[in-house]
Amino acid sequence: MNLQPNDQATLNEKGISAEKLQEELRMLTEGFPFLKIYAPATVGHGISALSPEMQQQSIDIWDKYLAQGHTIVKMVPASGAASRMFKDVFAFINGKKNKPDNDFIKKFFDHIEEFAFFPRLNFTALQLHGLSIDSLIKDKRFKDVAETLITAEGLNYGQLPKALLQFHKVQGDARTAIEEHLAEGAQYAAGKDGNVHVHFTVSEDHIPLVQAKIEEAKGVLEHKYGVNYDVTMSVQKPSTDTVAANMDGTPYRENGKLFFRPGGHGALIENLNDLNADVVFIKNIDNVVPDSLRRPTIHFKKVIGGILVSTKIKIDEYCHRLQKGTPTEKELNEMLNFVRRVLCITNDHCDQMTPDEKASYIFAKLNRPLRVCGMVKNQGEPGGGPFLTYNPDGTVSPQILESTQIDPANPEAMKMLKEATHFNPVDLVCTTRDYKGNKFNLPDYVDKATGFISIKSREGVEIKALELPGLWNGAMSDWNTILVEVPIETFNPVKTVNDLLRPAHQG
Repeated sequence: MNLQPNDQATLNEKGISAEKLQEELRMLTEGFPFLKIYAPATVGHGISALSPEMQQQSIDIWDKYLAQGHTIVKMVPASGAASRMFKDVFAFINGKKNKPDNDFIKKFFDHIEEFAFFPRLNFTALQLHGLSIDSLIKDKRFKDVAETLITAEGLNYGQLPKALLQFHKVQGDARTAIEEHLAEGAQYAAGKDGNVHVHFTVSEDHIPLVQAKIEEAKGVLEHKYGVNYDVTMSVQKPSTDTVAANMDGTPYRENGKLFFRPGGHGALIENLNDLNADVVFIKNIDNVVPDSLRRPTIHFKKVIGGILVSTKIKIDEYCHRLQKGTPTEKELNEMLNFVRRVLCITNDHCDQMTPDEKASYIFAKLNRPLRVCGMVKNQGEPGGGPFLTYNPDGTVSPQILESTQIDPANPEAMKMLKEATHFNPVDLVCTTRDYKGNKFNLPDYVDKATGFISIKSREGVEIKALELPGLWNGAMSDWNTILVEVPIETFNPVKTVNDLLRPAHQG
């Protein structure tokens, strides 16, 4: 592709090189290979199910680690607007019917007083219409109620980020998703000094609103939990935006300029890379419950934290020993057993390796970023799943895959997809330092061949959009991954407004 005169200025503005542009256009033309799956990860075969005794041991390890003064950060991807949560409400407002005409909208109005945001909605309705929600509904002014909730003249819930929506009732008030994550962090990530480090990734437009809510909430929550909050924010970097293409693979342009889109949550590997922490927990903004129902979450956050710490201690010990020279055959076999048993990495060629080759292989596998991921039993919720997958070097290791990475034309792969017993709730804890305490450069561990292409409509034109390798799948492809079964009670996402009516969000 030959750059047009103004293209270089666009690239400079975003911090994107001409080489990266050409590479993305090539990907949009050629597509991505499907991953080769060895087997679905199941309990005993890639996923660990811990006994109560093992859980308590891990919790003790985590509590001891916290008491030693390490820096823990809770990272919450929170840039998404809530518009998709209200898709059905928007459809009702824009539809021809003036009263609820489907089960979703009927349920929304039948239970409207149960939402945590109801008092604010009612107050806003009185301001806008001079009538309460109850009166508006009795007058069959359903659309006025819906518009009061989602339009800019009302609560503007259709455009706000999920982080700022009131999710849960608390005595005499309600808490937003962002406040619940701050509260949660105080209960498993408070350091020896009482500091709780929380990092939100937000969209640039929402920074002032999010900042104001954090400032408002901090004092109350610090008093309640006896902690001090250190809250930071970042935005997806413009350099992680990806170019869009026409269906024939040529660059899509608007007003003569190259058109770029956000590259998806995989872009956040750069934000994670910028965090200076010993341990980072990652959890989505909409997966949070009120205080009264949080005990299982806190329990299993500590469990996976303890597993991470104990595994990291052993990895560092082995790496130091390997750096001193080739260990004995007995020591090498002990390390190989750890790689197979704990990290679930298998290699059919180890028996043919010389001692030096074995040592080199083990060190390469151990000296990488490490994550422990909670996995829940599949009960029909959307999300990627855990699989044992072939790597480019021929080894097999645990990975989290999205369905787009699996070949729909491959009967064997589709059979494995159907046999998967667990899925990914995005409940992970990671360490991004090597055995010497130096930070890994996380973009080095991304498998760039695991992105995917989606078809979008832009002003009536179909375009190809390039999605970067996802944060917890392709962006962490070359990490060490430990999968642990956690209960379904720890996963309570809010994908639609009516999800807030589920028992987990009613407290």
